[in-house]
Amino acid sequence: MLMARPYEVLTFDCYGTLIDWERGIGEAFARAAAARGREVDRQRVLALYAEVEPQVQAEAYRPYREVLAEAAVRVAARLGWTLPHGEAGFLADSLPAWPPFPDTAPALQRLARAGYRLGILSNVDDDLLAATLRHLPVRFDLLVTAQQVRAYKPAPTHFEAARRWVGDRAWLHVAQSAFHDVAPARRLGIPVVWVNRKGERLPDGSAPPEREVRTLTELADWLAGEGG
Repeated sequence: MLMARPYEVLTFDCYGTLIDWERGIGEAFARAAAARGREVDRQRVLALYAEVEPQVQAEAYRPYREVLAEAAVRVAARLGWTLPHGEAGFLADSLPAWPPFPDTAPALQRLARAGYRLGILSNVDDDLLAATLRHLPVRFDLLVTAQQVRAYKPAPTHFEAARRWVGDRAWLHVAQSAFHDVAPARRLGIPVVWVNRKGERLPDGSAPPEREVRTLTELADWLAGEGG
């Protein structure tokens, strides 16, 4: 017997929440550097990427493939590595192989069986998200990409597009990034679950999420019932 559902629609950020993008980015940089006779510190790469990518996205809108390439060039420069733009497509090329977290597929399947309508709000191009969806074993009713809305979270455009589709149904957003998702969702009055995999702290003054979990298994336990 299914439990009463507190929400009807669950939307997810994709990369960082469902997909282990740090692993994907770190491995792609390591391979690209090795091909050029270099070694890179993956943690340094990830720290720089987390700083640089939002700066690129905040500039004039460009397709996410171009965001990835420009971010790669700037990260490489900070590492003392001159990376020509013509050789900077390795992140976009690697993205279709970025793996889901181990808890992603089982949790999504449980939530789908419990009757939730599922969606993704993602800062990528349509074709890149389509490649990633092959890793995810459920059907998503709603897909909102940066390509569709021509903007990047934390701008409100993804959420506004989703709200038009959701209508009056009870809606919960689920995401790992406090900057890209939790803060803008709270500003718009959208309930949000923070998937805090690394035990981070919210920035001072941030509105708290509806709930904080360490894994998607915890989310499914809450919304679909223990072991459901």
